[in-house]
Amino acid sequence: MQALFRQGTSFIVVGLIQLALDWAVFSTLYALGVAVTPANVIGRISGATLGFWLNGVATFRDAGGARLGRQRLRRFVLVWLVLTVISSVLMHIAALRLGDQAPYLAKPLVEALMAAVSFMLARHYIYR
Repeated sequence: MQALFRQGTSFIVVGLIQLALDWAVFSTLYALGVAVTPANVIGRISGATLGFWLNGVATFRDAGGARLGRQRLRRFVLVWLVLTVISSVLMHIAALRLGDQAPYLAKPLVEALMAAVSFMLARHYIYR
């Protein structure tokens, strides 16, 4: 239970750092006129690269995460691709239904949902 609490806390801290970078890149690109979906994907790529490394060397180090390796990278990319598709669809829906300004506010909410799913997949699949 103690490991789960430590991992959960670390995952949240890393996730907030990741979200800040992701949201900043997304918001900048979207404000510059890049469409919602490509801006979302580019933002997620920027956050994901930082998050993969930080979670590997800090959050899940007890599971051998410090040795990230190709197998963990493949698992990470697979999970990231699925979650990015879901995230992009939700962002696109927000823009269509709620207007052009909605994605700025929807992004943190969508990514919080993705983070909950991502933690379980990271703990039990990516960094195991």
